[in-house]
Amino acid sequence: MILIEPDQTIAYANEAALAMHGAGSLEELGPTVDEYRERFCLRYRNTVTPNQYLIERVAEGERFHVVIVEVRRTDRPEQDVVHSLRSPVATHREGKPSCLALILKDVTDQFEAEDRFEATFDANPAPAVITRLSELRHVKVNTGFLEMTGFTRDAVLGRSVDEVDVLARARHRDLGISRLKEGGTIPQMEACLSLPDGGSRFVIVAGQPIELGDEPCMLFTFADLELRRKAETALRQSEARFAKAFRITPVPTVLARAGNFRVTGIDETFTRVFGIGEDAVVGRGLEKAGL
Repeated sequence: MILIEPDQTIAYANEAALAMHGAGSLEELGPTVDEYRERFCLRYRNTVTPNQYLIERVAEGERFHVVIVEVRRTDRPEQDVVHSLRSPVATHREGKPSCLALILKDVTDQFEAEDRFEATFDANPAPAVITRLSELRHVKVNTGFLEMTGFTRDAVLGRSVDEVDVLARARHRDLGISRLKEGGTIPQMEACLSLPDGGSRFVIVAGQPIELGDEPCMLFTFADLELRRKAETALRQSEARFAKAFRITPVPTVLARAGNFRVTGIDETFTRVFGIGEDAVVGRGLEKAGL
C-alpha cells in the first residue's frame, strides 16, 4: 500500500510496496508523485488509457478498481514487474479527499504464465480459437487457424460467434450452441466453416472450457478434414476409373481374391466370349465356377 497526501506527497509505503518496486526506502521510491514518475516507467496491460501514471490519477482523487500495469525502474530496465492496482479514497465530511491510497498486488507470476501460454498457443500447429463466454466473442486465435481458413487476425479477434461462426453447419450445431452458452464441454462434431474468400472448409471441431485471466472462456480446436475429403474423392474417382477400364478390356478377364480365389468380377469380354454371366461365377471359387 502507498498513501499519498492531496498535495502529491508520498506519505507512506509499506514493505510490500517497496519490495514490488525494488526499493529499499521511501526516498528511493520517490518522496513525491513527480519524482516517482521520473524513477519508474509503466505500461497498461488491460486498459486502453493515456499514459497517465496511476499515482497521478490517485493524487487527483480518482477511484479505480482493477488496473494492470507493467512497472520498470528507469535505472534497471531489465527488471519488469506486473502490478494489479486499485484506489480507495478517504474523504472529509464535506466530501473533500483526506487521504489517497494506492493498493498494489504483484501479479508478475500470473502474467508470465499467461505470456508462456500465449506463446505456446500461437506456436501450436493445431488450429484453435478462444472465445470469452461472457460476451461470446473471440479473444485469441492462433496461426494454425489463420493458415487453415485464410482469415486475418483482425478479422477474428473481437468478432462474435455469429460473425465468425466456428460451429457453422455443424452436424450437432444445436447441442454445440447450448453447451457454449452453458460453458460446458462441446463434443467433437463435423462442421463446415465459411471462408473469407467465399469458399468453405470441412473440419472436426470440439470445445473445452478454460479460464483466461480469471475470465471463463471456451477453447475451440479443429482438425482439418479437407485433405481426407480430397483423398476420399480421389479414391472414389480412381476406383470408378478402374472399374470402367476393367469392364471394357479387350480380352476375357476375371478378378479373384488371392487368399481363397473367390471370383469378385468379370469383364464384358469374358461374358461375350464364354457366354457366362456374373451371376454364374461372382462369389464362387474358381473351381466351382468351372475356371
